[in-house]
Amino acid sequence: MTAKIRVGILFGGQSSEHEISCISAGGVLSSIDPDRYQPILIGITRTGKWVLVDPRTTLAIQEGKLPEVDSSLPAIDAGVQGLSVNGSQLNIDVIFPLLHGPYGEDGTVQGLCEMAGIRYVGSGVLASAVGMDKSFAKPIFEAAGLSVAPGVVLKKGEWIASQIENLKYPVFVKPARSGSSRGTTKVKKFEDLMPAIEHGFEFDTKVLIEDAIIGREIECAVLEIRGKLFASPAGEIQFLGDHEFYDFEAKYLDDATRVVFPNDLPPGAIQYAAEKAFKALGCEGLARVDFFYTKKGDIVVNEINTMPGFTPTSMFPKLWNHYGLTYPEIISILIDSALTRSGHVNR
Repeated sequence: MTAKIRVGILFGGQSSEHEISCISAGGVLSSIDPDRYQPILIGITRTGKWVLVDPRTTLAIQEGKLPEVDSSLPAIDAGVQGLSVNGSQLNIDVIFPLLHGPYGEDGTVQGLCEMAGIRYVGSGVLASAVGMDKSFAKPIFEAAGLSVAPGVVLKKGEWIASQIENLKYPVFVKPARSGSSRGTTKVKKFEDLMPAIEHGFEFDTKVLIEDAIIGREIECAVLEIRGKLFASPAGEIQFLGDHEFYDFEAKYLDDATRVVFPNDLPPGAIQYAAEKAFKALGCEGLARVDFFYTKKGDIVVNEINTMPGFTPTSMFPKLWNHYGLTYPEIISILIDSALTRSGHVNR
């Protein structure tokens, strides 16, 4: 009998998206092919401690409470020699890093995997880092010929008043390196701008102020299968509640959105732009690219997620489900892709 592939499902982390990462891990754990893979749950607490998690642990929203990693669990030693518990190696074949936001999706964990020689799902160090920081990703998208929202970057303690004097409202204020819309505020008048900036600085030392693009919110998933890129059908986010934009509550807590698959978009245009954004950053494995589609027909890149939310009901699996790929099939494709990259981990 062929030995099962030992998959380290890495989740939690020190970012504001800790809970969403836990839910993503729960989704993968419940759907990974048990005949091919042996999942090893590796949690990272909010303080950065790595722990070994019992695979029977429930990682889901229960009675409105979000899950988190328990710091009292057995500690994992993580370093360039690999991963071990009490001196015993975990012998991980591949890491599935379901970490969202800083200290996970930003190239830090990817760098650790590189140094330890452990293969992993998703983009490498540079693409992860650049994709996480919107202030660096935007000029790269522009250089590739993609449209982005005009805006300014404020650095905590360094920005000056002239940077915000000539803004045209409404604008969005958002942390440069955060996700799930944590710390993001829609601002309609100058009087509300400073509180929004201060709120953004609670999540990052760098804040973006962008013109509010009036358009439909369209998302497209990119998946690498045996070295070839494929882009999913384009899905449109529609709001059912009173949310003004796709904020954290709308995404995860309020059931305030639905996904539709419109047939009035220019054929292949969103998919072409998504693959272009993916290639511009040098991404690998997977990504979800978010766009605005305006009444004039402009396709504007909002952001790229190199490790998008990965619960069974998240947008990335939903987009591929519409194409015909099941959630377990997507998981297997990503793991197999990570294992079969040519020759070595570094890339």
